[in-house]
This record gives sequence, structure tokens and C-alpha cells, in this order.
Amino acid sequence: MNVVARARNIITTPNTEWNTIDTEATASSTVISNYVFPLAALAAIAAFIGYAFIGVEMLGFRFRGINWGLYQACAVLLSAIISVYCTALVVDMLAPSFGSEKNFNKSLQLVAYSFTPAWLGGLLAIFPPIALIGALFGLYGLYLMYIGLPKLKHTPADKQIGYFVVIIIVTIVVYMIVGWLLNTILMNIFGLSYNIGAFDLR
Repeated sequence: MNVVARARNIITTPNTEWNTIDTEATASSTVISNYVFPLAALAAIAAFIGYAFIGVEMLGFRFRGINWGLYQACAVLLSAIISVYCTALVVDMLAPSFGSEKNFNKSLQLVAYSFTPAWLGGLLAIFPPIALIGALFGLYGLYLMYIGLPKLKHTPADKQIGYFVVIIIVTIVVYMIVGWLLNTILMNIFGLSYNIGAFDLR
């Protein structure tokens, strides 16, 4: 799998690329290791550099330092892999309720490739003050997922909007849960906390 070509095509010519993806019998583990991990790793590296050496100021405090960089990098990488897998599980479980094909590999492909803009936008975390702009790139991923449903999950037209709305809700819930768990675990590991003693005020 050519990661660069796939990322470029899914963003620029999504209809054609979804048709190509639908013909691929790629194992979910391969999609995770050969596509999700490389893109998420690049976003994680950008986050590490941004928060370790540049930082961002919020409410008068500056989040900066090696520990903050490591925390952000681990959070980005782990949340990408865990969220893709968990969201795909739910998407596949709900498929029959919306007249769609129950096929976990296709569900994972749908979710993983739709998240492409979010990971590319995550590269802007290399300069944290504009990281939010990068996060907004992920909104394009919703469009990618919407047009990918009938192609990968063979969702009927009359069920497409309903299925899509449920997927959005599921994605938000999964991200909230995964984010909370990772935040709790990683901040303890790196000795961080949201109090004045955890901020670099220089």
C-alpha cells in the first residue's frame, strides 16, 4: 500500500478511490499497521516537537516541555489506533440495522481512510497555536465517510443519512471515552496535571 498515494487520492478524488478500496481485500491489521500507524505517527511527531519546544499559551499559562511533548505524541498515536478500531467495531455491529453489509474489514477501511484529513491536519500541531486549524481538517473526513458508506458498506440510499448520523454520534462518544482514559493514564505516567505546578511559566 502506497500511503502517500492513498492519502492524496482519498482527499482529492474520493469517489474514485472508494471504488478502488472496495475491490481490495486488505486485512484490518494491514490497514492499521501500513496506513493508520504511519500517518498517526507523523502527527504524533509533529505534536511532540510542537509541545516539547514551542508550546502554547492558554489562560496565561504555557504548556511546554519534553513531558508535555511526550504526552501529546502518545495521546495522538494511541487514540488514532484505538479510536479507529473501536469505531469500526460499532459501525460494523450497526450495519444490519441500516441494511448495510456486515464486514469488519470494510468497516475499518471506511473509518481509517475517512480519518485521513484529521491526521494530516494534525501535522499543524508542530506549531501549537494553529493546531486547532488542523483539527478542523477532520470535518472533511465526515464527507469522505458519507460518500464511502454506499460504496464500502453497500448502504441503501434511504438508510444512508440515518446510518451516517449514528456513526457521527458513535465517533464522538468513542473519542470522548478514549480521550478521557488516555488523558488519565498518560498524565499520571508523565507526571502532569492541570494545575499551576504543571505549567512552564517561562
